[in-house]
Amino acid sequence: MEIDRAIAACDDKRLKTKYNNAVYVIQRTLALYAIEEVAFSFNGGKDSTVLLHLLRAGYFLLKKDEKNLDEGQTDQRFRFPMRTIYFESRSAFPEINSFTYETANAYDMQLDIIRQDFKSGLDGLLKTNSIRAIILGVRIGDPTAVGQEQFSPSSPGWPPFMRVNPILDWSYRDVWAFLLNCKVPYCGLYDQGYTSIGSIYDTVPNAVLGIQNPSTSKDEYKPAYLLSDGRLERAGRIKGLSHQVCGNISSSTGLDCSESHRNCVPSASIIGVGDEILFGDVEDLLGPALCKKIHSIGWSVTQFNIIVNDIDSVAEGVEQQKSRNDMVFIYGGVGPLHSDITLAGIAKALGVRLAPNEEFEEYLWHIMGYQCTGDRNEMAQLPEGVTELLHHENLAVPLVKCENVIILMATNISELDKEWNSLLELARSSRLLMLVDPFVSNSFTTTLSDVEAAQSLLALRIDYPDLFIGCYRKSRSGPLVITIECKDQARIQSASEALMKKFELGTLSKID
Repeated sequence: MEIDRAIAACDDKRLKTKYNNAVYVIQRTLALYAIEEVAFSFNGGKDSTVLLHLLRAGYFLLKKDEKNLDEGQTDQRFRFPMRTIYFESRSAFPEINSFTYETANAYDMQLDIIRQDFKSGLDGLLKTNSIRAIILGVRIGDPTAVGQEQFSPSSPGWPPFMRVNPILDWSYRDVWAFLLNCKVPYCGLYDQGYTSIGSIYDTVPNAVLGIQNPSTSKDEYKPAYLLSDGRLERAGRIKGLSHQVCGNISSSTGLDCSESHRNCVPSASIIGVGDEILFGDVEDLLGPALCKKIHSIGWSVTQFNIIVNDIDSVAEGVEQQKSRNDMVFIYGGVGPLHSDITLAGIAKALGVRLAPNEEFEEYLWHIMGYQCTGDRNEMAQLPEGVTELLHHENLAVPLVKCENVIILMATNISELDKEWNSLLELARSSRLLMLVDPFVSNSFTTTLSDVEAAQSLLALRIDYPDLFIGCYRKSRSGPLVITIECKDQARIQSASEALMKKFELGTLSKID
């Protein structure tokens, strides 16, 4: 069969593994259920297109010897007898409808068209047919994927059936690797910059793929398979973008601030994990350095905590901070030792389990070889369904991002510098972090005592409540350093002039 031969001929070892695993799930399903008891939910999108051809390949391989099928038989000549259901909607793109019907005709599919909502349509379908299992194109990262396994009973309150998810562990890259390697037709919208297709009311081309035609000055879009960062797959969903205002990059896209929000101040919190820091055995250098780095890109740091090596403590800290901040940075407690519990704590905070991540494991094995106990490297156990790997050519191992929590692997300042610089490059190319205007500031010194300076500083604070006004001494006998800071240069200049007037002549000096 063409699909099986195409996969066998490709050099993508990862794709071959994903293919073989998916085919096994399909064949297992067909061993557990009669073909009349299984249905395939097809919606014309890229994921269900992949699943269609996986189903055909799996069924062909299962029946090859039994039916004496010709090894050279092509997809077009081989009929797949499974019932296929399509939920037709008035809000669907015409291109999706056309592609669905053309595909059904091309592969002689038994297509049942349902013009009801998904739940009601399933209820009617199951009442009038002997269907016990439905094969779905759900992938990790989909909103409905949380908590699902490859075989998952339907949720409470839904008609009873078994949900089968053969491509649950496939990534965006895996989907396109399959479609392009196997050279199968897919909906033409994907060649127009659409990367995740919903309805005509909530889907637009992905802005990340946008380019301007120099001859017409019109916006055009590269095809979906050129999206290098699968985390931005749903960036073309309007519902997913409507809340992408300043202060909220914890959604799946993490888009930049628009021009109208240039002065927004995203917030971050920092969590360090380590008993050795709390015991005073080790001086923490990473936290203060990370505070400076976050502040330097125009973000505010709202909290910086050091937490004991305890799963529940980490989970509580992450759970509290992730809902209050746009991003949480966490370091320490990552590794193979018994005390390295950070990932387990994050998984608990996000309500998921730790599960093997094959891609991350490949990176670890490349560095460490097979120096691990058991069949799997325990360091490759990552929070399931919420993990994104942040790849950069300067990083031997990608950083891990779980929703709006970024796990830093650094153990010293040099490593932190490399990871941070990589994050900034990723932010510019893939919109990982919200890029905003940096803070601007003026600093002054005075030899007055705190008591003598207090009244003038309080008056400035009342006149300029939107500014940060900081005071500190580098030593007990040193001068008082006063810093005023915000995002607006004109506002800083106005406050600086006001501050100079509030102090007696000669008692306040500006630091150049």
